[in-house]
Amino acid sequence: MADQQLTCRDCGATFAFTDGEQQFYASKGLQAPQRCKDCRAKRKDDRMANREMHDAVCASCGAQCQVPFKPRPESEGGKPVLCRECFMAKRNAA
Repeated sequence: MADQQLTCRDCGATFAFTDGEQQFYASKGLQAPQRCKDCRAKRKDDRMANREMHDAVCASCGAQCQVPFKPRPESEGGKPVLCRECFMAKRNAA
């Protein structure tokens, strides 16, 4: 596939949708992006800034942390909550 030039729906800038990106998107069953990299990053930052965070205690290290969901006790079907550092360490170990 050849690189495609797409137009960002937010800022109107033209950006390249490379051959490698096209193959990746196709392998995941995704449509072509509608926003340039900068507008995608800004949109993600905006979503993260408006996200409600909840206090929790890490089940692994015991540190106080905040998570983007309301933790439920394990007795009510909740799962152990991990701080970002423990979550990433567990994720990278898998």
